[in-house]
Amino acid sequence: MILKFQTTFLALLVGTLLGGSVSAATVQNYWEQEEKPVAMPVSVSTDTLPDIGITAGSTLSIGQEIQMGNFYVRQMRAATPLIDDPLLVGYINQLGEKLVSHAYSVKTPFHFYLVNNNELNAFAFFGGNVVIHSGIFRYSDNEDQLASVMAHEISHVTQRHLARAMEDQKNNAPFTWVGALGSIILATASPQAGMAALTTTLAGGQQSMISFTQANEQEADRIGIQVLERAGFDPQSMPDFLQKLADESRGSTAPPEMLLTHPLPDSRLADIRNRAGQMARPQQRPISKDFLLAKVRVMTMYAGNDTEDARALIQQLQVGGSHEKIAAQYGEAILAYQDKQYDKASALLLVLNSQAPDNAWFLDALTDVDIARQQAGQAVARLEKSGAVINNPVLQLNLANACLEAGQYAKAHKILNKYTFTWPDDPNGWSLLEKASAAEGERDQELAARAEGLALKGKLDDAVTLLKQASASGKGSKLDQARYDARIDQLRGLAKIFEIYTKN
Repeated sequence: MILKFQTTFLALLVGTLLGGSVSAATVQNYWEQEEKPVAMPVSVSTDTLPDIGITAGSTLSIGQEIQMGNFYVRQMRAATPLIDDPLLVGYINQLGEKLVSHAYSVKTPFHFYLVNNNELNAFAFFGGNVVIHSGIFRYSDNEDQLASVMAHEISHVTQRHLARAMEDQKNNAPFTWVGALGSIILATASPQAGMAALTTTLAGGQQSMISFTQANEQEADRIGIQVLERAGFDPQSMPDFLQKLADESRGSTAPPEMLLTHPLPDSRLADIRNRAGQMARPQQRPISKDFLLAKVRVMTMYAGNDTEDARALIQQLQVGGSHEKIAAQYGEAILAYQDKQYDKASALLLVLNSQAPDNAWFLDALTDVDIARQQAGQAVARLEKSGAVINNPVLQLNLANACLEAGQYAKAHKILNKYTFTWPDDPNGWSLLEKASAAEGERDQELAARAEGLALKGKLDDAVTLLKQASASGKGSKLDQARYDARIDQLRGLAKIFEIYTKN
């Protein structure tokens, strides 16, 4: 469904953060049912390194990390080109969750984001938030290599590298680091503005910590490769990907951005290659179909107007195995759709759909094609026929969107009320609910849905203004008005909590 950094210290801080989804909100959304805390995995660690991440607790508690992550996730949504594609977000979060389930010392929820940036990079920050550049897909040959990057980032979080850096620099005010992190996130969207902000934040601060960064990188490698092995991925994929980084830097006047934020001395590559050589490799298996579909989707839909690399990838896949050929056909269909060759796109996708009727990648693309051909009713019928829609949030969004396009507003509204209750941190749900409410003339609900979208971007004052208008509109029931008023109080409370970050 289509719903439309570079000083030495920067290298340290982003490297310290390496590793995207939404951190746990410190104030509960009033549409969200209160749930018991989810128990984190508890295991006796067999990692070869001690769990020294806990030493950071005297400077920054886990609760503070989650709170800071919540704040900066909202800033990131407002300032960076996040890819909110439900299929891709779902894929990287499922992959990330698989890795996290095999990590030790997990003390926060984990959430994974994808940024539309062709530069080869990734980073992680407070509260278990891991951000992957879309360029990582271009350079990853298989899911194991992508997983190796994510396992590395996850290990930066579980070892609390950023909090430990703050502990190590007790003479620096902790919120100098907070400001620096905000500047880095800003730099993702606007490098010039971000670096200017970073320079201001760090005026007079210490910037000679590159050796500490290298220690962080090696530790994240050592912990990450064990997470990778326990999760069933090939440990050799980590040195293989690092070797690709090294090779990329040799013939270029400027090294890959990832090497600016993740130092790669020869000793680091040799160490991780030696460790991988001592680990058991899984039995050879076909390349992940979901990985191939995700890679093709990224390269066909999020690479700008230049489709040369995408077409080269499709040609390469056409001579591969069965999974590769399926991904090639999917890529051809997307390119045909983008070229408005809807009949061709439909024919290609219907063949794929006939082979896998409940596959979300194919159903999603068919829905877009049907809507483009003004056959939204056909998309609704197909999705409702699929049993997968009941438990698949991607298909639920597709069905709601198709219902909207088909003029079935009440049905769309019902689906989206349930969806936003279950997935309150997904901006796609609120955007569609705003449209559905407007189509039905429910002005108060339209304003409330728009307010939630703004709140997810950290625009809390604007969200409160809209909720006041919703409450005062007289359109909703007394229960609706009470909910709006309660949500106003929640957002005001959240804004007060966030004051400490906005003032520094």
